[in-house]
Amino acid sequence: MLGLFRRFRNAADAIDPQRWQQVLASAPWFSALDDVRAARLRELSARFLQQKTITPLAGLELDAGQRLQLAALCCLPLLEFGAAGLRGWSQLIVYPDAFRVHRSHTDAAGVLHEWEDELSGESWGAGPLILSWADVQADLAEPDAGFCVAVHEMAHKLDALDGEMDGTPPLPHAWQRQWAHDFQRSYDAFCATVDAGDDTAIDPYAAEAPEEFFAVVTEYHFSAPRLLKQAMPDVAAHLRRFYGPPPLL
Repeated sequence: MLGLFRRFRNAADAIDPQRWQQVLASAPWFSALDDVRAARLRELSARFLQQKTITPLAGLELDAGQRLQLAALCCLPLLEFGAAGLRGWSQLIVYPDAFRVHRSHTDAAGVLHEWEDELSGESWGAGPLILSWADVQADLAEPDAGFCVAVHEMAHKLDALDGEMDGTPPLPHAWQRQWAHDFQRSYDAFCATVDAGDDTAIDPYAAEAPEEFFAVVTEYHFSAPRLLKQAMPDVAAHLRRFYGPPPLL
């Protein structure tokens, strides 16, 4: 274990200091971190780069600084959870822009429905994490707008660690029960508001499913925490405990 710790510590030391400072300056999500959490993010980012293959597609090229920036974004939700949040998958795929996927579903009557979705990100439990580079950059350009596709997809990765994608990441038992109770209550109320056609402070996409609710409110924890706290104080309190204090306050 000591040897493993030393290997990752050395990997963090190997990150070019000037390049790391450029990453920290690229968004207030990074630059607002205190020294302890910034150092933790650097070590997690080094682990990410060691453990994950970053594969740009469709002619996209990513230099070392851009790859480090992606690693740092993906590791933001792990500042308290730790490197265990990187388990179970091995590849980050990056498209230049939003990408299209083919969907199909057979309904209860046996009718097959097929359609195309245009996505800015996607992830599966043991599969790759997929991001649109253009959407990542748009998030960085408006860091307080309530969106961050990288942390959204990382929330799905955390959610899947206990073997079930249900909007609840691995937690101690007592906390898990309270989390499930508070999130379900907030989710049900939110869905009722969306179904009624009323405006919501939070992106209505959060009503798609419990796992999307968790991923969307994770985005707000990092990019619009005051809004989240006002709209859903119980949810905001759980996320603050899980992710640590949001960089933007």
